[in-house]
Parts: sequence; structure tokens; C-alpha cells
Amino acid sequence: MPYKFTFDLSKVPRFFFTEIAKISYQRGMHKTFLNNLQDLIKKFRIQEATGLNLSDAIIILQDFIEVQSVNLVERKKFLKAKKKALLLPHCARKYMDSRCKALFDPNTPSYTCAHCSPDCLINKAESIAKKKGYNVYVVPGGSCIPKILMRNQYEGVVGVACGEEVKMAVVALSQMNIAGQAVPLIKNGCANTVFNMETLVKVL
Repeated sequence: MPYKFTFDLSKVPRFFFTEIAKISYQRGMHKTFLNNLQDLIKKFRIQEATGLNLSDAIIILQDFIEVQSVNLVERKKFLKAKKKALLLPHCARKYMDSRCKALFDPNTPSYTCAHCSPDCLINKAESIAKKKGYNVYVVPGGSCIPKILMRNQYEGVVGVACGEEVKMAVVALSQMNIAGQAVPLIKNGCANTVFNMETLVKVL
């Protein structure tokens, strides 16, 4: 959890994320960019809904916009990729204890979902991605990812992570010439993290 604060945007209206996507096109227009961020924070009452202070709210929105911008730039290359993988954070599992029946393989390194909870985000995401031909990895941390990618020679990767981790991954994927797409977490933390399933389906 690279951020020094926790956040939960899961109850913010869906239209908020549409607005984020719109101003992603304005990246680089610094005065307009910052004004738009502050307007969004006020319009959707982000501080009241999340308890974040203004500077932390701006950091999150900047990272969301960065993710959207990267997705736009990489989209054509990603769509041409044949061998693809989906990387999911293990902290999005419904349970983080023995109630989760996923098995961890240190050689991969990844968890294998056992589909024990129908309403688990990981279960749903893996089922959807596999039907679309993706290999799916439920990873315990970012340090596992280079090993997975180098071993399997993927051409395209979708990663679900917080914005800060996505920014770090963009550099690594670029060095490996892998087209990347990202789905940012809308609730972070060490457990019960949340991502938007509708967004993931669109990206896949």
C-alpha cells in the first residue's frame, strides 16, 4: 500500500469516473488541470464522502487521470496483443484468512482462486478474464510481477492496483515492451480493497 493514507471511493457516483476520463485528455494543461481537479472534488463532495484532506484527494485524482492517460496511449497496442494476462491484488479477496480456499504457489508466484465465494471480486474477475482468454494471477505484491511477466513473455497485461503502483508498473512494462492497461483500486488498504468490475470488463 504505497499511499500513506487510505481512501474509499466505492460510494462515489459512477459519473465521477466519467468526468475523470474526460479531463484525462487535458493532461499537460496545468492550470486547467488543477482547476478541474478542485472543481471535481467540490462537485462530488469527495472530501466529505471520503474524509480525505484536499492535498490527498488531489493526489488520488492525479493518479486516476495518469492511469486513464496511459490506457489511452497504450490501447491500440494492447488490442493487437495476442498473449495477455490479468494481474489481480490478493488483498481484494473477500476473505484474507482460512475461509479463502485459494492456494498459493510460490513457484508462480500467485494464488489460484478456488471459487469458494460467488460474491468475491477475485472470483468474478478471474471467471470473466479466463472466458476472454487471459491467464490470471492473484499476486501478493508487486515484487512477484516481473518474475511472472519475464517467464511467460506476455504481449499485453491488465493490472489492478492503486494509482501509485500503476505508475511504477508503467515504467517496467515499457522496458519489457509489454502493452499495459490498468484498473485503479477505488478502495485501498491491506485487506478488502475494491475495484470497479464494470471498468475491468471494459478494459479487458
